[in-house]
Amino acid sequence: MAKLGRVSDAARLRARRWDVIVLGSGLSGLVAAARLSAANHSVLVVEEDAARAQHPALREPFLLSGLRDEGVLYHILRNLNIPLIDRRRLQAERLAYQVVSPKWRVDVGAAKHMPAELEAWGLGGDEDDLPALIRILTEATDAERNAMLEAEVVRSGRRIGLRRGLGGSAYLRGLPVEAARLEGELKSFFDGQLSALSNLASSEVTGEARSRLMGLALHGGAGFGDGPPWLMGLLRRRIEALHGEFRTVAGDFALVSADGQPGIRVTESDELWLGRVMAVAASPAGLTQALDPESLPNFLSKPRNPCRRIAVHFRVDQDALPRGMGARLISLGEETSGETASGRVATLTAHACTEESGQVDLVARMRARTTDEFESVETELEARIRSLIPFSGERLKRLKQRRPLWDDDGWLEDPKPGAGWPVVMDVRASGRPPVYRLNRSGVASLGFEGDLLLGWRAGDLISQELD
Repeated sequence: MAKLGRVSDAARLRARRWDVIVLGSGLSGLVAAARLSAANHSVLVVEEDAARAQHPALREPFLLSGLRDEGVLYHILRNLNIPLIDRRRLQAERLAYQVVSPKWRVDVGAAKHMPAELEAWGLGGDEDDLPALIRILTEATDAERNAMLEAEVVRSGRRIGLRRGLGGSAYLRGLPVEAARLEGELKSFFDGQLSALSNLASSEVTGEARSRLMGLALHGGAGFGDGPPWLMGLLRRRIEALHGEFRTVAGDFALVSADGQPGIRVTESDELWLGRVMAVAASPAGLTQALDPESLPNFLSKPRNPCRRIAVHFRVDQDALPRGMGARLISLGEETSGETASGRVATLTAHACTEESGQVDLVARMRARTTDEFESVETELEARIRSLIPFSGERLKRLKQRRPLWDDDGWLEDPKPGAGWPVVMDVRASGRPPVYRLNRSGVASLGFEGDLLLGWRAGDLISQELD
């Protein structure tokens, strides 16, 4: 690892110090910070001011899964001691989301209704046994959920070699054969969900993760029936209740070390924040654009196949939304196969607007491979929404936003060959000074629940090594 920059003696005397500095306020960073704070460690979360200023709907995950089936989300909320009054606001929902193409609009949710729903839209040929397929996917996703809850996920580099995430399971890991042989529109139906739910840039979802994601929605989703704070806000509030702190940076900053401790020097104010350890939870793809290239540590260089899931914020009159439109929607576009310009998978999430009565906030997301594609993706997202809400007219308005440069869970990248779920990943990036990297690409196949797992296990590991 390239050495972190040094600071002056005067700056060292003015330094503020914590046990842990978490760089990045995305989902995995907040969960790790909450776990560390709960273990009585002083924690500072450093976030980008543009991320802090975003509307809360722009930072929420597309689908909150793992509540009804006592999955990762259920265990995170319980183990973090999120107040019961807040946990009760999060209600299980039968409908996880809708999957939409020009030919069909499928409600995806409770397993017992799915065979009839798929058959009604003509998905699945004569040779497809839809009840058997749904039963197999339900069993596979439940088994993978149990494996995820038992998996080690991360290690600190003190043990040699890669290991699988779980041993001793009676279930044969991987995608059942019946679910791997899908063809035609039924295959496109499931492939679109994998694209929307995983956080990979371009790699194929691993067999173990496909077992989880393909059946994930069969337990429904979860949502808040009222306004913020939603999940990200609850995690922030929990960190602050445990005496964790947040600081924002608006411009240039540098990763430095002083007195053998890693830290952050804010260029404009020359403030210095030091920790006994640092946990880098922000994406390398974003940080490499924000930091001086000559001072980048090796673990931040050359992310694999980076891309970005662009989020666009709209507001529309509630009565302009079509009846039967769900709060979460996956749009496959005009082409239901491939990632062509007109066939990229988009997601749409609707939140009740708390600022204007009778309005709904819509957040649409789609991948962009390069910064040159950002504008065309934004244009396509608006066109996609207008096709879904055909009578919105001028009542659909796009809201301006400052897009964060580095502090954004929309940055995606692929793991190195042979890595990724369910292989245990090494989070120790440097021994002196001690730096950990919460590498989201290692759990990207699992999407939202992967981020939760990473923050949970990494927070516990760092806490153990601090003690």
